Amino acid sequence: MAADFNAINLAQGFPGFESDPVLIDLVDKAMKDGYNQYAPMPGDKKLREVISKKIESLYYKKYNADREITITAGATQAIFTAIAATIHKDDEVIIFTPAYDCYKPSVELFGGKTIAVQLEAPNYEPNWNEVANKITSKTKMIIINTPHNPSGMVFTENDMLQLQKIAEEQDLLVLSDEVYEHIVFEDEEHQSAAKYPQLAKRAFITASFGKTFHNTGWKMGYCVAPNHLMKEFQKVHQFNVFSVNHPVQKALATYLQNENNYLSLPSFYQKKRDYFLDLIKDSRFKYTPSKGTYFQLLDFSEISEERDVDFADRLTKEHKIATIPTSVFNKNDQDFKQIRVCFAKTDEELKKAAEILNSI
Repeated sequence: MAADFNAINLAQGFPGFESDPVLIDLVDKAMKDGYNQYAPMPGDKKLREVISKKIESLYYKKYNADREITITAGATQAIFTAIAATIHKDDEVIIFTPAYDCYKPSVELFGGKTIAVQLEAPNYEPNWNEVANKITSKTKMIIINTPHNPSGMVFTENDMLQLQKIAEEQDLLVLSDEVYEHIVFEDEEHQSAAKYPQLAKRAFITASFGKTFHNTGWKMGYCVAPNHLMKEFQKVHQFNVFSVNHPVQKALATYLQNENNYLSLPSFYQKKRDYFLDLIKDSRFKYTPSKGTYFQLLDFSEISEERDVDFADRLTKEHKIATIPTSVFNKNDQDFKQIRVCFAKTDEELKKAAEILNSI
């Protein structure tokens, strides 16, 4: 619709600016150096080693580069593969809604069933008593996403301790979607499942280079998990994907050695968020500043009583700005009168978008 109506696209979650030329040059060099055939099935060894060091440095957990890390064709493939490896007919998987839209169909494809725990606006804080009450003899896995798309909420240390307690007591697997791990703001700290020993023993953790380094079209991510889970993961990965883009892996193995390439991202994106919110501070939209990700929710309840899908439709057609209605991510399409916008855009795009939002 953004294309059809020539609208500014704040809907899709992709950066509106180029990847680092240094990284692009490294890919070019890897191609010219001859890394154009299959990479090893688990991924380039040097890249796996660098990822292992990064996780140990940030979260104090050592993953074995040979047996516990697999490079994937994006985080969505990693999520799909973890589900394919573990979820079978009639297994139940608890998800938190609003939820990224690949979880439910992936579970259902393998005969499982998702059990939704609805996060309530405006804070979107998990209710762990509700989670405990939803667990049955068929519950196999809990999927979490932090920082959270679309709300921008981040799980706290207490959230992770509660999750760890429930998962351990009920012997559950955990799939931790951490694609925005390097995009957290103010005093927030990313709470990776890797930081919690008993959680890490039963968790698949998925991550995305595309989200991190502004190149979602490269479809490059990874999964880490303890050896006994990674063995099952790789049984699926080997015959579904086998291996992923070799020159990009070679480039990332070099690029990640400069920690500033990912540690600088919080301040970079917080400036984007603050710039955008300052531009729309006098608009009729209400908001709570996002704590992480590059998404911001805008409450339009003082502007219209329309359903969010209809409101977003009208914004695109009449006002030439594309956004995402959040009810589509919710249990039973619950409508909080909120739309999601992506602020990973150039300042010029954000300024034009703000002018439109301020006029509504």
